[in-house]
Amino acid sequence: MLTSKKIVVCVTGGIAVYKAVALVSKLTQAGADVKVIMTRSAMEFVQPLSFQVMSRNDVYVDTFDEKDSSVIAHINLADWADLVIVAPATANVIGKLANGIADDMVTTTLLATTAKVWIAPAMNVHMYDNAAVKRNIARLSEDGYSFIEPSEGFLACGYVGKGRLEEPENIVKLVEDYFSPKDLPLKGQKVVVTAGPTRERIDPVRFLTNFSSGKMGYAMAEAAANLGADTVLISGPVSIDAPSNVTFVSVESAQGMYDAVVAQFDTASIVIKTAAVADYKPKVVQAQKMKKQPGEATIALERTTDILAELGTRKTNQLLIGFAAETNDVVHYAKGKLEKKNADYIIANDVTEAGSGFGTDTNSVTLVGHNGVEMHFPHLTKKELALQLLQTIIQLEKDGRK
Repeated sequence: MLTSKKIVVCVTGGIAVYKAVALVSKLTQAGADVKVIMTRSAMEFVQPLSFQVMSRNDVYVDTFDEKDSSVIAHINLADWADLVIVAPATANVIGKLANGIADDMVTTTLLATTAKVWIAPAMNVHMYDNAAVKRNIARLSEDGYSFIEPSEGFLACGYVGKGRLEEPENIVKLVEDYFSPKDLPLKGQKVVVTAGPTRERIDPVRFLTNFSSGKMGYAMAEAAANLGADTVLISGPVSIDAPSNVTFVSVESAQGMYDAVVAQFDTASIVIKTAAVADYKPKVVQAQKMKKQPGEATIALERTTDILAELGTRKTNQLLIGFAAETNDVVHYAKGKLEKKNADYIIANDVTEAGSGFGTDTNSVTLVGHNGVEMHFPHLTKKELALQLLQTIIQLEKDGRK
């Protein structure tokens, strides 16, 4: 959801700074590009290196430390941001901002930005209830700033009450909601996505597989869910985590993949076959480990079920989308697959092309469709590409029904 979103986190001096480290980590994991500005007081609690590691960006602490001579740092950061979050926000920085004071890197950037600014206070319960602090918060609210209310609980000072910095995961959820598409074209629809490789066992310790990482399929599932779909992700063995907003089904073999997809197919609106399913499996699976023997060895293989073709014969009103990993004549083979499998769209790519295919974080594909569509998508991150592909297909279907 946060891919390509640019977020500045302003960290001011309070014990809750440790939560800001977790916040930056979680925002980065969610795909955001995060840059951190710290006050001198914040550095008394946590060193800039912690934020640098979590954000994988330089940390800004001094208005006069210009890291790039071609720009003015606080103006450049202010213009760069899609969203600015002040967390934790002390009574001091709230007071400065409410009165237009700009005497450090944080406050100069805050006054210069036109991006939305969220303020997450964290302080002693009596400080938060102080008339001056309440007055400053009210003024900032009138000026268009948004506040993330602190939660109640045990405070570092020993008091129990309102003043705890909101939990990082809750702030991230607010950010995701803020950036989520307000138009949810797939709301009310069920989307089934297959991803990753399959493993076809030879014996208890060996199997046949391929190089699929699952990244493209997982990106498609996440994009579908973000567009409002009730999404089921059926995945072979991969080393990446499933998106949190999908129903996850784990499988191993081509047969397991087939059974899982068929079980979901009748109630699906859209099926996206991204998985690199094995075309062949050993005819006989050995019960014991095959011992090394002199000379050559031969393993008899038999065809697995062609899942896409099978779904093509079964479909009624489902939209069927397949993927084709090719090494040459990409569009030619994609069009042939479209017809032979009775699919609605085929998304094809050349896995030999640099920056595309298995294991990469980027991809370049060509979309061919039953309605004569042939569209090329240049190199994008797989998350960006997945969203663009789904939005394009949704629009093509909408136009086709007019």
